[in-house]
Amino acid sequence: MAHLPEDNLQYKDVDYWDERYKVEESYDWLGGLSKFWHLLENHIKKDDSILVLGCGNSSMSSDMYNAGYCSITNIDYSSVCISAMSTRNAHCPGMSWRQMDMRQLAFPDTSFDVVLEKATLDALMVEEKTPWEVSPQTASFIHEVLTEVSRCLKPGGLFVSVTFAQPFFRKRLYARSEYNWSIKQYSYGDGFEYFVYVMAKGNALSAEDAALEKKLLESSKSQPAQSIPTLNGEQEDFLSLMDL
Repeated sequence: MAHLPEDNLQYKDVDYWDERYKVEESYDWLGGLSKFWHLLENHIKKDDSILVLGCGNSSMSSDMYNAGYCSITNIDYSSVCISAMSTRNAHCPGMSWRQMDMRQLAFPDTSFDVVLEKATLDALMVEEKTPWEVSPQTASFIHEVLTEVSRCLKPGGLFVSVTFAQPFFRKRLYARSEYNWSIKQYSYGDGFEYFVYVMAKGNALSAEDAALEKKLLESSKSQPAQSIPTLNGEQEDFLSLMDL
């Protein structure tokens, strides 16, 4: 595959993405919108203000726009991506594109009804050796992102995460009372299962998720490390190499 990196770690390098976006028109991690929209259409309203984190060159935002969701703000840390996508979608009033670090969202509190990410957080975990306990650096990065997401959500707003990560592992990151949200989970996929988490701001964690948070806070036990193999081959799917 033309855009396959030599090593998984390049997925965290903005220079890699800048070069890739110069030549690649579109790529959708975990499938296009049609694969999972049936799980979300009853959650997201047409007039909701939506923020997409790590938009990349995915067709998801334009597909949502064409379906009638006309207030979509897209951010990515690649200036090449944002320039290309802004030009490509210049005919779509109500859709905006901004270069931004998702750990420091340049929006006022309670700005959005929905914050949506697809495989963006997964890409932050390419260096992890075990799903049982992410490194302090990665945990801190993700905590910064989720804190910003919660801050920018309106009361009753939704954070939607579309991911490769199974609930046993991903809920360890999302089930924190300080984010002030509840968690629901769904799945989709033929032959391989992907997951959609919907966090509703202003709702308390379920008893099960609150117990998980308490257990994680009290536990200092870590599991043996597992190595993550280097990505190679013709199929670009670094997520399948990771137990997230």
